[in-house]
Amino acid sequence: MLRVVLPFLAGYYLSYVFRAVNAVLGPDLAHEFSLGAAQLGLLTGVYFFSFGLVQIPLGVALDRFGPRRTNGTLLVLAAAGAWFFSTAKSYEEMVLARALIGLGVSACLMASIQAFVLWFPAERTATMIALAYSMGGLGALTAAAPFEVALRYFDWRQIFHVLAAATLVLAALFALVVPEHPGTRRATPVRELFAGLGRVGRDSAFWRVALCVGANQCAVLSLFTLWITTWLRDVAGYDRAAAAGALGWVALALSGGYLFFGRLADARARQGRPILPLLAGGVAASLACLGLITLGVTTGAVVLWMACIFFGTGSTLSHSIATRRFPIEMAGRVNTALNTFTFMGVFIGQWASGAILGLWPPTATGYEPAAYFYAFGVLWVVQAAGLAWLWSGRRHFAAP
Repeated sequence: MLRVVLPFLAGYYLSYVFRAVNAVLGPDLAHEFSLGAAQLGLLTGVYFFSFGLVQIPLGVALDRFGPRRTNGTLLVLAAAGAWFFSTAKSYEEMVLARALIGLGVSACLMASIQAFVLWFPAERTATMIALAYSMGGLGALTAAAPFEVALRYFDWRQIFHVLAAATLVLAALFALVVPEHPGTRRATPVRELFAGLGRVGRDSAFWRVALCVGANQCAVLSLFTLWITTWLRDVAGYDRAAAAGALGWVALALSGGYLFFGRLADARARQGRPILPLLAGGVAASLACLGLITLGVTTGAVVLWMACIFFGTGSTLSHSIATRRFPIEMAGRVNTALNTFTFMGVFIGQWASGAILGLWPPTATGYEPAAYFYAFGVLWVVQAAGLAWLWSGRRHFAAP
């Protein structure tokens, strides 16, 4: 079973290193290429845009070819994207390379979820999914303080050379080591696979949870993977090393949140109790913390950010909720359809935040502190609207 679990976990770990690395590298890129806040937001967010753009066809590929072959093939593209990013000479080349990275790692999480749904019993899926998500937290932790330390000794381009090589090695492991699940050998007609998407689209409960998780991640994940460190610098007065160290603590909270909500959800499922209130409670608690941050509270700033991200991970229970409403052979399409909302939300959140921050003249060290109230305030409103929409339609979750 380790031949299944470890490579998929490693894939999501690497994808999160790529996802979060700009939180530390961003100031260097902004200085080297003379980027404004909106440009930096677009550069970071385009990863999520290309990631989200292919989720629907990715779901069809996962259900048609299986998680092993789909993930392994796409990781080759991620390795190429990392190499091109390391050799980029212009902003436009970096944007294209980062988009290619996003495309290449687009299957890492969904393939892991599908593999665990296929290989493990239903009462363990929330825990296994939480384990996969926690590896993302470990990847984010690597992209925080360790990455900041590595930048003291190596150029960021050299580090991306290493990431490209590691990604290519992992792609080879999927081809040579990871076993194929017997359930993926049945060739379902492509027309039937796309028809299943119509069934997902007609489910009102799916739309409720999808819009909620998209709104939640528009705030939580877009901040975690870019704007936390700039807020710590511009509002709380942290230097680069301190901000990177703080991001590491927040990454630990991210991993802990995934495991906490996953284990608690499985316990509730075994008792026959619904998971939806747990998801809604987590999002509500995250909203409360983000509200304080938006108001400029800097006392206990790291703890506030840890709590905000920890509780925000409750939204990932949406995958357990959604997949249980459909047959197991539709797991890939259901999860990737849901993931489309997640990553388009993050892309919009990162770009919009940068655009709002860019409305104020930059300071000597970064962005105008007062601008964060408006940038984060917009994200708070979006997240609150998503939660209200979900909870107002909770009756739709009574039965599939």
